[in-house]
Amino acid sequence: MTIKEVSEKYGITQDTLRYYERVGMIPPVTRTAGGIRNYQASDLQWVELAKCMRSAGLPVEAMIEYVRLCQEGDSSIPDRLQLLVEQRENLLEQRRKIEETLSRLNTKIARYETAVQTGKLDWDDEK
Repeated sequence: MTIKEVSEKYGITQDTLRYYERVGMIPPVTRTAGGIRNYQASDLQWVELAKCMRSAGLPVEAMIEYVRLCQEGDSSIPDRLQLLVEQRENLLEQRRKIEETLSRLNTKIARYETAVQTGKLDWDDEK
């Protein structure tokens, strides 16, 4: 696939795809004899992983480190595992904070819905 096709398929700009490759978030993409990017299935898997991890908030540096470790081969399997476990813990903590915030917002929304019906809001509900 061309970079344009990959860009359209994943909703990522061509510049973003080039950036991912340049900084090492994905390994170097397969190229034609003329040097044009020619994304293969394995390249697309890396693009999918990068897109997924970035949308979840994984730091660019962690993704770069993961790719670097993968390129080292099987000797880096324990390090890759550790990196992924740490990122999962970070995401779980983010989810806990989001759930806590949603709970607080849901409580406030319920109070305001009651206030709309009754025409009155208790000052304590503003906190």
